[in-house]
Amino acid sequence: MTNLEDALDEIDVLAAEATDASPTKSALDDKINEHFAGAVVRKDLVKAVRGNAVVPSYVLEYLLGQYAASDDEATIQAGIDSVRQILATHYVNRNEHMLVKSEIRRKGRHRVIDKVTVTLNEKNDVHEAEFENLQIKGVIIDDVTVKQNPKLLVGGVWCICDIEYFHSDDQRVVPWILDKLKPIQVAGVDIDRYYDARKAFTTDEWIDLLMQSIGLNPEQFSERGKLIALTRLIPFVERNYNVVELGPKGTGKSHTFSEFSPNGILISGGEVTVAKLFVNNASGRIGLVGYWDCVAFDEFAANRRADQNLVNVMKNYLANKSFSRGTSIYGAEASMAFIGNTTHTVPYMLKNSDLFDELPDAYRDPAWLDRIHHYIPGWEVAPIRSEMFSTGYGFVVDYLAEILRAKRSEDFSDKYKDHFTLDNSISTRDQDSIRKTFSGLMKLVHPTGEATEVEVRALLEFAIEGRKRVKDSILRIDATMRDTPVYFRYADKSGAWHDVATLEESQYPRLYRRDWNAAPHSDGASADGLVSATRESARPLSSPAAASVPQNVPQEAPTSALAPGHRDFTAGQRGVSYEEILLPYLRGAAKITITDPYIRLPHQGRNLADLLSLLAVAKDEADEIDLELVTTEEPKAEYKHTQLLMLKSIKDASDAVGVRLAVRLDDTIHDRRIETDHGWRIDLGKGLDIWQKPSDNPFDFGRSRQEFRLIGSAFSIHYVKISVADSERS
Repeated sequence: MTNLEDALDEIDVLAAEATDASPTKSALDDKINEHFAGAVVRKDLVKAVRGNAVVPSYVLEYLLGQYAASDDEATIQAGIDSVRQILATHYVNRNEHMLVKSEIRRKGRHRVIDKVTVTLNEKNDVHEAEFENLQIKGVIIDDVTVKQNPKLLVGGVWCICDIEYFHSDDQRVVPWILDKLKPIQVAGVDIDRYYDARKAFTTDEWIDLLMQSIGLNPEQFSERGKLIALTRLIPFVERNYNVVELGPKGTGKSHTFSEFSPNGILISGGEVTVAKLFVNNASGRIGLVGYWDCVAFDEFAANRRADQNLVNVMKNYLANKSFSRGTSIYGAEASMAFIGNTTHTVPYMLKNSDLFDELPDAYRDPAWLDRIHHYIPGWEVAPIRSEMFSTGYGFVVDYLAEILRAKRSEDFSDKYKDHFTLDNSISTRDQDSIRKTFSGLMKLVHPTGEATEVEVRALLEFAIEGRKRVKDSILRIDATMRDTPVYFRYADKSGAWHDVATLEESQYPRLYRRDWNAAPHSDGASADGLVSATRESARPLSSPAAASVPQNVPQEAPTSALAPGHRDFTAGQRGVSYEEILLPYLRGAAKITITDPYIRLPHQGRNLADLLSLLAVAKDEADEIDLELVTTEEPKAEYKHTQLLMLKSIKDASDAVGVRLAVRLDDTIHDRRIETDHGWRIDLGKGLDIWQKPSDNPFDFGRSRQEFRLIGSAFSIHYVKISVADSERS
C-alpha cells in the first residue's frame, strides 16, 4: 500500500510527459538571435546537458553560453558535446567524490566544478574553503580572492577551480591546494546594446523573450499569467523589495529563485537565524542580506515556529532597509521573497480567515505584513507541465541577471505620473509599495523608461492590485486599521477615477467584502451580509440569492427522499448519470472515500473527474471536501506512468476547486463502494466504470453528457444507511 505522492517520486514526471519532437524555431527566435547574438541560448538545451549534474540552471547556461550560444544547429550540437564533456570531466558528483579525489592525487592537479563556501579560521587567521560535493574542507584560500568574491562567505558560490594535491607528513596540513578559482558568472554586460536592441521588439515580443529567458513557454500563459511570472523577477531588479507568493504545490514558485540568478539565494524558511540573515554578534560578520540581491525563503508557510527576535529584526529591516545588532546599525539592499504552499482554496480562506492564513502566527502580525509590497496570487498559476517549459531562445540567465543588477540603482517609480494620479486616501506605505512594484515591472518590460499610456496603465493596475491584496487581508486581521477608508483607485488626465479590484474580489464578492460588525462568518454567520470594508461603492454586490445557489445543478433532494434500497440497471440503457444516482447521497458530506480498483484507463479517469466536478459545483464555493480514492496500481510498467500522471492531473484539478483528493494505492482491494461521513455507503456493483467506452467521434454528445452514454453491462447499486460513528471508524 502506498500513496500517489510516493509512487510519483519513483518516476520523472516531466520526463514521462516530454516528447522527442525537436523544437521549431519561431520568427521571434530569429529576431532574438539577430539582435542578441552570443547572449542567448536555446532553453531546452539545459535539460539536454544536465544529466545527473545537480547544479542550478544558471551554471549550465553559463557553459552553454560559452559553447552553444548560436542558432546554427551544427554549432549547437558541437556545443552540447563540449558541455557534456566538461561536466563529465570536471563536475563533481557527490557520490563519486572519492573517485575525483583519487584522480587529483594521481594527476597532481585537476579542474573541478563545485559549490565553494569559505569560512574564517580565527585560530590560524586564514580563510578556508569547503567544497560541497567534493567533500573536502580546510583548503587555504587567499584573502584577495575572498575580497573579490564576498559571497563565498555567505551561502557559497558555484565555481570552476583548479585543485592540486601535495601530501605532507604534518597531519595538521590538508593535502589540497587551491591554485585558481573562477566564479561562474559573466564578466560584464553592455547595457547600451541591451537598450538599443529592446527598441526592435514590441512590448508583447519583449515579454515573450523574458518568459523564454526564465525557461517558460509564453504560448502557455495568458497576459496576466506572464505578468505574475515576471513579478518574481522584481526582487532582482528593485532594491529592498518585499514580496509574498502563496499558492498550491507544484506551480514553480521557488524555481525562479533557485535556478535563475547567481545574485539570489534560496533558503529554507525554518533554517534562518538572526545571525545567518543579518549579523553575527560574536564575529561581527554581516549575514545574507549584505551580499545577495535577493534572499528567498522557501516553504515559508510550513515553518510553524518562529523566533520572535528574528521577526522583530526583520520587521525593522523590511521597513527601514536597516537593522541594529548590539550598538551598531547596518544597512543593506537585499530584497526578500517569502514563498509558501496553500492547503485551502481561496474562497475557503476568504470565508474563514484571510489570504495570509498559511503563514506562521508570528508573521501574521499586521505590522510585519504591512511591510510586504506585493502579494503574488500563486493559486492563479497552473501546476507545471512539460509543455510549459520553453524550447525557444532566451537570454543566458547569467547575462540577464547582470542586466537586472545594473538597473537596481535606477528608479522608475514616478513614470506613471505623466498619465495617472493615485487617490489621496492611499497611505504613504501603500503608495510606496505600489510604486516599487510598478518601478520593477517598468525596468523589466520597458527598461529605457519609455512606454505608452496604455502600457503604463496595465502595469500600474497590476501593482495596485498586488498591494490591495495585502491591505485587504490586514484589515481582516487588525480592527484598528479599518477606521480610515482606503480607495485603491487612480485618476487619468481627464479626472475620471478608475477603481482597482483584486481578481478574487471580483470572483467571490460575497466572501471578500466583509461587514466587520457582523458575527464572524466562520461561526456560521450568513455570507449574504458581507460588504466592502475598504470601499463600499467600488462595485455592486451580487444578489445574495444568485451568489449562494450554484447554477445548472439540481438542488438538494429532501432528506426524506433518500432511503436505503437498491437500483438495477440493464445493458444498453441510456439516461443514467452520476448526478442522478450518486450526487443526492453525497451532498453535504465533508469526507468521502471512493474504493474502486479500476481507475487506470483514460475513460475511467474521466468518470472520476466527472464525479469530482459534480461535487465541486454542488458544494458551497467556500467549503472544502476531503475525498480519498483507494484504487490499485497498474501492474504493467509501460502503462503505470500513464496511470500515475493521470491521477496526478485529476488531483491537481480537483484540489484547485476545493475537493481535496488523496489517492491511496492498495493492490489488495476488491470491493467497489463509496462511503461518506454523514451516514451513507453506496455499494457499486461495477464501480464508477458503468458505461461503454466512448466512441471515436469527438462530437459524440456522450463525451460531455453522461445521459447520452450507453450502459456497458447490467449492474446494481445498493444504498446503505450506516451510523456516522461507523463511517468515521472506517
